[in-house]
Amino acid sequence: MRPRPSRFAHYLLGAYWLLIVYGSLYPFSGWRDQGLSPFEFLGATLPRYFTVFDVATNVAAYFPLGFLTVLAHVPPLRWRAACALATLLGAVTSVGLETLQNYLPERIASNLDVAANVAGAVAGALAGHAATRWLIERHGLFNLRDRLFRPGASIDLGLVLVALWLFTQLNPATLLFGNGDLRQYFLPVPTELYAAEMFVRVEATVAAANIVALALLLALLVDAQQPVRPLLLTLIAVGLATRALAFAILFSPQETLAWLTPGAAAGLVIGTAVAIVVTALPRPWALALCGLALMAATAFVNLAPDNPYHAQSFAAWPQGHFLNFNGLTRLVSVLWPFAAMVYLLAVGTRARGANE
Repeated sequence: MRPRPSRFAHYLLGAYWLLIVYGSLYPFSGWRDQGLSPFEFLGATLPRYFTVFDVATNVAAYFPLGFLTVLAHVPPLRWRAACALATLLGAVTSVGLETLQNYLPERIASNLDVAANVAGAVAGALAGHAATRWLIERHGLFNLRDRLFRPGASIDLGLVLVALWLFTQLNPATLLFGNGDLRQYFLPVPTELYAAEMFVRVEATVAAANIVALALLLALLVDAQQPVRPLLLTLIAVGLATRALAFAILFSPQETLAWLTPGAAAGLVIGTAVAIVVTALPRPWALALCGLALMAATAFVNLAPDNPYHAQSFAAWPQGHFLNFNGLTRLVSVLWPFAAMVYLLAVGTRARGANE
């Protein structure tokens, strides 16, 4: 049986493309005509000064774009056509964004960036072809999504939300699993000093509530015949590994576990224990409790007192090359719980309509 085109891969591709656009144009301020010909950079000589890190970053940024393009379009396209489409999408996206960067004083359009981006898309497309042939055609894993999760486009969107939740763990400026902090946009973060016990309780509450919400969201997506708990524990483990990786890369290897504070550890244990129990709830109860847990977690994130040691550490953080990436992870972290709540409302409304 030939593999089917993956709707989930299509959704992931769209989400990742939007992330590339945002990261390339961040911080979206200071737009003005600098008197440059929009496409002059394409025919210019290669930049005199560049770093291997910059080139590698541009290649890595477009690698998933090529990979997901192939996975989303094989079949109905043959792999050569899908690789060509991935290369074209990478080239058009990169040239378009580099052209727009001509109007951002903080960005410099570069033909080397375009070349690295296209190379990343090509490498991703070839990797996608290898994955399609080896994992899907030979081992029959193309129906893994169908075996583990419920059918339907709404479930695919939920899985994209789960993938974006993992992406938010790359933002080291949040409490463990804590998303939705709006204070930087509307209110100043409280600077009043609190006892250490307060920070422990807040961190524990935020981590535990988010784990419960994530568990219930996953329970809504997993097929009724499949075990939720092993998938949940795997997801939590991947989230923790992602967070550790972020601290190791963005700070230093010595800071790999700096996020594992007493409050975060307590919340991780309590939240996981509660989550293992609540995943057995009937679907309507899981839907309602998931929304409540999300709202509670987001409220605590926005009401949490600021840890002066935490703030001091990040004030001295030289973001450097990661400035745009950190802006991107911050945006996704801020929006994620609200997008999840909209998703839950849509699923609940659809379920009520089906029962009437």
